[in-house]
Amino acid sequence: MSSENLEEKIITVARQVFIEKGYENASMSDIASRVGINRPTLHYYYRTKERLFQAIFHDIIGSLLPRIQEIITSNCDFFDKISFAIDQYITTFKHNPFLPAFIVKETQRDVKHIIQTACELHLNNIVQQIAKTLNDEMEAGRLRKVKLEIVFSTFYGLLTFPFIAQNLLKTLLLNNSQEQYETFLQEWKQHVITQMRALLAP
Repeated sequence: MSSENLEEKIITVARQVFIEKGYENASMSDIASRVGINRPTLHYYYRTKERLFQAIFHDIIGSLLPRIQEIITSNCDFFDKISFAIDQYITTFKHNPFLPAFIVKETQRDVKHIIQTACELHLNNIVQQIAKTLNDEMEAGRLRKVKLEIVFSTFYGLLTFPFIAQNLLKTLLLNNSQEQYETFLQEWKQHVITQMRALLAP
């Protein structure tokens, strides 16, 4: 296996372990064992668990947030931006279905660790830019003035719940059908846009 392919496998396996066990309970020994290498080889690529966690965090969130920033700061209609942003999140969550629950769990366990990791990857700058864009739109009268914490909670709450509750939804309401769940996600997307329009349209 080439060095590049091995590093890609390490990232894939480590992501699974962090999501299953959380940062605190994940171990470098477990990750190395699942990859099929010894710990010294793993440490050659990532000296510490923290470095590996940063790589995972950047691999998922670090690739998503710049796309969201690009959408939010573009010149198209704001509610078109919301639609495009939802598409990005749904794609990311479908590829990483346990990500929303993982983030909730980690923020409850040690929110400072998540924030510190984001800051070290300079993702806080992107969040600040998104907040500034929203404030500018509100000041210009193109959006209703609503506290950013309300906007954030409404959008992310609506967006993440179907993924956090995926098993419950499928079992109780969707006949354990992946096809019905996919259809529901597209219907839910329109619901999120409707709710954001009701919240922010002037």
